Amino acid sequence: MAKFPEAEARMFHRVFVCKKCKSKIKAPILKVTEGQISCRKCGKKALRPIRKK
Repeated sequence: MAKFPEAEARMFHRVFVCKKCKSKIKAPILKVTEGQISCRKCGKKALRPIRKK
């Protein structure tokens, strides 16, 4: 989908998806792995990286 690095960085860098409600969140990687970031909609801390198609 993204053909050049600038667009790929905009779409996929630091973007995570909530495993329960599927909302997208942009956050630092270290805070997500430590469990400091939670979902804005449902409050869960289960986040995964966005999938590159």
